[in-house]
Amino acid sequence: MIRLLPQTLINQIAAGEVVERPASVVKELVENAIDAGARKIDVTLREGGRSLILVEDDGNGMSPKDLSLAVERHATSKIPDENLFNIQTLGFRGEALPSIGSVSRLTLLSRRPQDETAWKLFVEGGVKHEPEPASGTLGTRVEVRDLFYATPARLKFLKSATTETSYIVEILHRLAMVNPKIFFSLKDDKRSLFSLSALEGEGDLRQRVTDIMGREFAENVVRVEAARGGLKLCGYAGIPTFSRANAQHQYLFVNQRPVKDKALAAALRVAYQDFLARDRYPQAALFLTVPPEEVDINVHPAKTEVRFRESQSIRALMIGALKHALAQAGHRTSTTIARSAVAALKTSPSFSSPAFPFMQPSVSIYSPSAPRSSRPSSFAATSTSPMMAMNDGDGSGNSSHPSHPSPQETMAVPELLPEALLDVLSDTSLSSFPLGKAQAQVHHTYIIAESRDGIVIVDQHAAHERLVYERLKKEAMGEGVKSQGLLIPEIVALSEDDVRLLLKHREEFLFLGLDLEALSPDTLLIRATPALLRNSDIRSLILDLLDEIREIDESTNLKSRLEEVCSAMACHGSIRAGRKLSLEEMNALLRQMEATPYSGQCNHGRPTYVELKKNDIERLFGRR
Repeated sequence: MIRLLPQTLINQIAAGEVVERPASVVKELVENAIDAGARKIDVTLREGGRSLILVEDDGNGMSPKDLSLAVERHATSKIPDENLFNIQTLGFRGEALPSIGSVSRLTLLSRRPQDETAWKLFVEGGVKHEPEPASGTLGTRVEVRDLFYATPARLKFLKSATTETSYIVEILHRLAMVNPKIFFSLKDDKRSLFSLSALEGEGDLRQRVTDIMGREFAENVVRVEAARGGLKLCGYAGIPTFSRANAQHQYLFVNQRPVKDKALAAALRVAYQDFLARDRYPQAALFLTVPPEEVDINVHPAKTEVRFRESQSIRALMIGALKHALAQAGHRTSTTIARSAVAALKTSPSFSSPAFPFMQPSVSIYSPSAPRSSRPSSFAATSTSPMMAMNDGDGSGNSSHPSHPSPQETMAVPELLPEALLDVLSDTSLSSFPLGKAQAQVHHTYIIAESRDGIVIVDQHAAHERLVYERLKKEAMGEGVKSQGLLIPEIVALSEDDVRLLLKHREEFLFLGLDLEALSPDTLLIRATPALLRNSDIRSLILDLLDEIREIDESTNLKSRLEEVCSAMACHGSIRAGRKLSLEEMNALLRQMEATPYSGQCNHGRPTYVELKKNDIERLFGRR
């Protein structure tokens, strides 16, 4: 038997889609206030919104007739015509107020500027009363009491008051971020949780983002701005070393509407995949503007998801804009790293933190101080060749190298370094460079440099790994990676399956500078390697490349996974921890870091250097 459902049950079913928890109610009511032209919105809670949600605004208000229609299903002022793709407002489904009224005790009080009195309407458990005159200020006051009293089974799904309040704070932060010209406040049992002043003028968006995400976010972001066709993207993205363990601090907006869209989040992830470890997430506040007819916002009852007509164009715009913005950041690394370092040192007895061995009195520092008569002969011989890879023996820090590396082990001067600059590598003027002048090497792993207003500690392996990676990637995106033939080919024993898998991609490996062929069913012969990796451990390199290939689908070629393959190769071509460097080598490394995009973090998202300002050091020793 088929029967029509009663109106009360229809509203309760709609409420199950729209009103998931108190935060859902706050979202709908605040969006209505924004659409009504409010410049001031106050939200008051009790028991995390379970017993009371009160939203007051100074918007346009409603007439008695509008009040009565507002609590009817499918009645709305948000759609100007019959075109569902011409929606310029936040709310539009016409189900929020009747749905809320069906599961709570709802009171609406509203007054328009032209009216002499306010009007009040009461709805209890879906039963609507008639509007009646009342005293009230301009705008609208919506009071929701005893949420889910009419559907008590829903109450057991609510979390604690503290947790429900945190969901409401997040919703309001997202709505406030995209509306900097509106004042927002939130109280819980007469306790103020936050208050955001209305902002006017240029820079209001940046200030509102800073107010919500904190000063550290403002210090560690790059400006993102791009436009293509009718699409426009703007906002702020955190530098890679300023990342989090979850995606909670990713704020995405489409046409002034906060969304949690999987497609946009995936594009953000792809833009950072070259700079972050897989368990880290970037921080960002991005605002996308799309022509209304190009986006469907009527996909989800809670209006948190959208659907784009040309999703690939959106994806390309986001990825391109973010990568361009991150490239402009150059070698920047997060300011929070230095603060964490100082905090770790302060809490470590006698500054003996193992994370900062340069502060330990037992450290042996290698710092050549003899007068510089001339550059090592290998510098002149290799000044136009790519940066060479450095072996470090067992990598344990117990290097058997002499104090000054032999010519064949000396790092080649980077091509990016002007020849004129080589004559002043040990000059005191180097302290004027962003990463300063190298002064010492600690444990054959960390470079200590003196900058104009502090010291810089560089992880030589992580830094050089990024430099080699960027060089490999640049060559691979051009005519191919330069290779160097081996005087004595390397023989690598593998399983027959591994040999077949590698030979399947032989042509692609040739493009990447690696020449290999089968010596036998279970043996590979390596005839050439990328020039940048000529001193690397070839067997380890082959094994790492095998790991990358196993993750690639049968129909996918290596070029589509270029960044992952180059990253695996770069790790084998970088200076290892435990490798002694001369001052010239240290300074050459610092200068190329300054000239290379993204050099503030290695291929795995870890910082390549820590900078301690003079003020940080003085606070560490109690001087200020």
